[in-house]
Amino acid sequence: MKKKLVSVLMTAAMGATLLAGCGAQEAAQTAQETAETVAETATEVAETAQDAAEAVEEITDYGTGDIKVWVADNVVDFTNEQIKAFQDAHPEFSGYTFTVEAVGEGDAAGNMITDVEAGADIYAFAQDQIARLVTAGALEVVEDSNAEAVKAQNDAGAVGAATVGGTLYAYPLTSDNGYFLYYDKSVVTDPSTLEGIIADCEAAGKNFYFEINSGWYQTAFFFGTGAELTYDTDDSGNFTKCNSTYASDAGVVALKKIAEVASSKSFQNGSAVSNATNCGAIVDGTWDAQAAKDMFGDNYACAKLPTFEGADGKTYQMSGFGGFKLLGVKPQEDDLKLAVCDALAAFLSSEEVQLARYNAVGWGPSNLNAQKSDAVQADEALSALADQLQYTIPQGQYPGDYWSLATSLGDSVISGEIKADSSDEDFMKALTDFQTTCESYAQ
Repeated sequence: MKKKLVSVLMTAAMGATLLAGCGAQEAAQTAQETAETVAETATEVAETAQDAAEAVEEITDYGTGDIKVWVADNVVDFTNEQIKAFQDAHPEFSGYTFTVEAVGEGDAAGNMITDVEAGADIYAFAQDQIARLVTAGALEVVEDSNAEAVKAQNDAGAVGAATVGGTLYAYPLTSDNGYFLYYDKSVVTDPSTLEGIIADCEAAGKNFYFEINSGWYQTAFFFGTGAELTYDTDDSGNFTKCNSTYASDAGVVALKKIAEVASSKSFQNGSAVSNATNCGAIVDGTWDAQAAKDMFGDNYACAKLPTFEGADGKTYQMSGFGGFKLLGVKPQEDDLKLAVCDALAAFLSSEEVQLARYNAVGWGPSNLNAQKSDAVQADEALSALADQLQYTIPQGQYPGDYWSLATSLGDSVISGEIKADSSDEDFMKALTDFQTTCESYAQ
């Protein structure tokens, strides 16, 4: 409306300028034409002003309805408390009933895709599911003003994870879905190198845990040497291209190191503290922080992932994925209900609520200001993860078949099909087959 008003006023001003520039013989005719133009302009200005007044009229009645929210079981009570605060602050939404149900981030996407209509109106999900959700029509594009706030207030990795084809489809909740090193400081004297960690574990008769047959953890080696494996998607979330350089010298160095680690007598394949025994060190995530504290006791310690020496004699920093929890809004036929859903999603992902959620259940915030709080800064596991995330890439969208393929690659090392002393040709053959198959998922 503002642009239209400016345009109309400029038209009137141009008419007056033309009148002033006319010769005496044309003045009468020009005056009449200009008078008609000014009259029409005045009418248009009045109509535009009326339109503008109507456009800015505040909505006070958002109607009635039911809004279903899915979150993980351990934050159901917390979410109910926050929604109560939201309702108290927004009496204009009093016609809506909010129901919170326990559906984990790992299950939410599958349930939504199975039946979008029956699914939640607002739901938390793991970021690697966003492409499937967009393709299924289960995510509404984040409203423009909310999108600006999300991009300004959250870290770049979280914003990237919530984006498909340049469009923001979700509200970031956390930046804590990555992995780093938990270790027993009475066993591991220096956590900075992988070789040192393994040597210390071997000397103490302790186990070193790393899940080498996981497409998520494997990337710590491959991305660390500079090998690439990402997928491009279109606006609908369809995979359009695989960008992979695993079948390369960098890939060979990474796979050789994985095989070397697996050959250690201290190596155990795994990434869950709850399943670890006689553990000296384990690569795991923040979700197991309390279990790691319980296991290591006074010797509990955390660190970023270590460096390792490749077969080429170079030193590499272990890398990997960074992951995030996101909050999505389902498309709605009722624009007023959609506005309420957007407002609640923005609130539940705000700085205030992210920090409160950290204090309640320990989820690491994606909000930049919340990350700077004293409480978050003092968290050993989150601090180790923050150190590690600077060396990782945000986990993008990957085809479901990629994960099972990566498991097969790791299994070939565990079974001894690929060994530390295998030839470079054997390593390259395995990686070429792997890369070719990965590329086929985007064709």
